[in-house]
Amino acid sequence: MKKISIILALIAILVFCLPALADDVIKVCEVTDTGGVDDKSFNETAWNGILQAKEKYGIEAVVLESQSDADYAVNIDQFIEDECDLIVTVGFMLMDATATAADNNPDFKFSIIDASVGKPNVVDQVFQTDEAAFLAGYVAAGMTKTGIIGTFGGMCIPTVTIFMDGFARGADYYNQIHGTKVEVLGWNTETLEGTCVDSFDDLDKGKQVSITMMDQGADIIMPVAGPVGGGTIAAMEDRKMGMVIGVDSDWYLTYPDNGDIILTSVMKKMDATTMQVIESVIDGTFKGGKVVGTLENKGVDLAPFHDFEDKVPADLVKELDDIRAKIISGEIELNPVYAQ
Repeated sequence: MKKISIILALIAILVFCLPALADDVIKVCEVTDTGGVDDKSFNETAWNGILQAKEKYGIEAVVLESQSDADYAVNIDQFIEDECDLIVTVGFMLMDATATAADNNPDFKFSIIDASVGKPNVVDQVFQTDEAAFLAGYVAAGMTKTGIIGTFGGMCIPTVTIFMDGFARGADYYNQIHGTKVEVLGWNTETLEGTCVDSFDDLDKGKQVSITMMDQGADIIMPVAGPVGGGTIAAMEDRKMGMVIGVDSDWYLTYPDNGDIILTSVMKKMDATTMQVIESVIDGTFKGGKVVGTLENKGVDLAPFHDFEDKVPADLVKELDDIRAKIISGEIELNPVYAQ
């Protein structure tokens, strides 16, 4: 009888404590831009970082997908009402809404990906993407058969054009080293103007601009447009020619059925930096500031060549290693306009 009483007492204690234990679970909440959480780009990569934290630390993971610009502030406010421990907003387009929410809710913790708002309760996750894109432009210039390569953006905002600028400068550097005249469609490094389709979700626009570039002779294209880049893959699959350079994540893994045309990708390790911020919330060390992904700390990088491993000349691979070292040391200088 005494044993039964003890057991019942323990059960009562557990029942009483369960709500408190549940309240102690860290809740991490993501607000996407209009590309959605399955954009095969930065929304998805950031979400993967949150899911990794869920698996490793048992956090609660919640996401709200924005259908239009009007949803940004609404979704953030919803997560404030839900008392999320960390609100992760994704993309340059959410800067204003994130900054306003951070000002109005100083006790809440935020992190914005691919943008900088400079608030004491916000961790800005930014990436020196032009470093890795420079490598991509260099290898594209070394691999083109037509002497013409191209790039385009979803929208001509800094987090997009930084890729395009680095890519074009990498190709220009290849021309300087090798005395070639590879032409880059879609971006001008002097005027800092280029081709953008004003969409991160209309694949047909990506396909049409890619067809236009292929008609002009481009055989390698780097679309910096989230899911719209799938239009470039579709255009090249239709014509059975050309190579694609992916962005944000390793597109060979993102588009496994199209690996035969994916030369490489310019990667931003947003999952790793997001995990880093979540860990600071868990261990109580969170503070506002900036996390910058670079080639040196592997926050940005060039993906493996996968199916093209045996097709990229060994000499070109060695040159890439040398260029990487020169970018890290500062011997090769990129556009200061994009310095993070």
